[in-house]
Amino acid sequence: MGIRRPALSTAVAAALIGSLGLPAVAGTAAAQARAVTVREDFDGDGYQDVAVAAPGATVGGHAWAGYLTIGYGSAHGLDPARTTVISQDTPGVPGASGDHQVFGYDMVSRDLDGDGLTDLAAVARGHRPDDDVSGSVIVLWGRKTGISGEGAVRVDAPANAQVGDDLTAGDFDADGHVDLFMRNGEDYDYHDVLYGPFGRSGAPAREQRVQVYSTDNSINSTAAGDFNGDGIEDLATFYVYENHAEGGKLWLGTRTGLSTVPQRLDSAAGTAVADFDQDGYADLATRIFPGGDTEGTEEDFGTVKLSYGSAAGPSRTRTQTITQNTAGVPGVNEKGDQFGGRLSAGDANGDGYPDLAVGVPGEAIGSKAKSGAVVLLKGGRSGLTGKDAQAFHQDTAGVPGVAESGDVFGGSVRLSDVTGDAKADLVAGAPGENLGSVVNGGAVWLLRGASSGLTTANSTARNPKDIGAPASKALFGENLSGDNGPGTVIP
Repeated sequence: MGIRRPALSTAVAAALIGSLGLPAVAGTAAAQARAVTVREDFDGDGYQDVAVAAPGATVGGHAWAGYLTIGYGSAHGLDPARTTVISQDTPGVPGASGDHQVFGYDMVSRDLDGDGLTDLAAVARGHRPDDDVSGSVIVLWGRKTGISGEGAVRVDAPANAQVGDDLTAGDFDADGHVDLFMRNGEDYDYHDVLYGPFGRSGAPAREQRVQVYSTDNSINSTAAGDFNGDGIEDLATFYVYENHAEGGKLWLGTRTGLSTVPQRLDSAAGTAVADFDQDGYADLATRIFPGGDTEGTEEDFGTVKLSYGSAAGPSRTRTQTITQNTAGVPGVNEKGDQFGGRLSAGDANGDGYPDLAVGVPGEAIGSKAKSGAVVLLKGGRSGLTGKDAQAFHQDTAGVPGVAESGDVFGGSVRLSDVTGDAKADLVAGAPGENLGSVVNGGAVWLLRGASSGLTTANSTARNPKDIGAPASKALFGENLSGDNGPGTVIP
């Protein structure tokens, strides 16, 4: 029997900050400037930092309470002397750890109050006894000394409401402040857009209600980016009903906020956003539901679809699909590979064109089932291709550790410039990694960006034991800030 992420309504983290998220601008100089922009710098030192969740961890005797960690970037990678562990029992954090709260299962890293430091919004599920609210979005404020529980607040929410589902960040009115889209009320048909800047009390500057549902379905994934090139970020929402994919909707951003009349999109299992061809329009990378069947993803070999941006939004005609059978892509299509199980965009080789990290968590390495791998697809003038694609797993020379059945390496992926050299580094999680006798403790790896793409030189790994955090069934690395896709199946 496998262990899955617990049932968390229908939402999965969707703050696609690996999309580069700024208004699209054509040209090599602009591309390079965007590629090196620091988006997850919690302490303001100029290096990207990494938030890692351990949603399965037992904290204070509470099963599946969860915690998150902050690893700080440096010229030498993640600083081993600076890792912060935060749970709902951390002083200053609202609430307390409880059973099945899976604190941090969904995380967004953006500057919410406009002070120039990245903040972290983390979702906790479960009952809030003080005002009978189910679920919380808790903001941990960025500080020059790093993130702690000091001053942490819950985002304002009405009483008796389901809060935090489908959390997505973007600047949907182009005022220079980050906005949050999420479920934030009792009425199932509606979600809220909370417009920034946010006050230190957790209150937004203003709110907008959007009727996101018109039929009996649910949101399974989201994406944010400037798909039509007008300088304002747009929102895409994707839907499922029972075991059927139900398509998607595109809500265009305007100077007054999100439009309320959506355009039709195809379905998507997971997403990433970037201007892969640098034509001035954000492109949408998605994993396809096989045959439109949402229950078939675990056995599917996996297909990634690219819908290139245009003045009308993600194109329905300028598209391409990439699998492990695509020329240049390492490996072959095999049942259960789940190519595209996780997606993240960033410029790994520093050429000004974003690349795409593709998690392949079900990949067998030799006879080791579900050991997992990550494939890097390179961006260029013509978009993403299989040319010069790279693959990495725990048996790749230079990668710490050994591939084992059930590791699901690539169960989370994040391209982010941790070392500050204008090349995105890969953070990859293996939530099924066993730590000696500790089952499903989990671990994360850092592979550095290089002119050739990614390199295993000086690669590192860390797990809960390394940082003195709860390890048993922690699923450390099951989620990274900005990660987006269906829950990983842990054998």
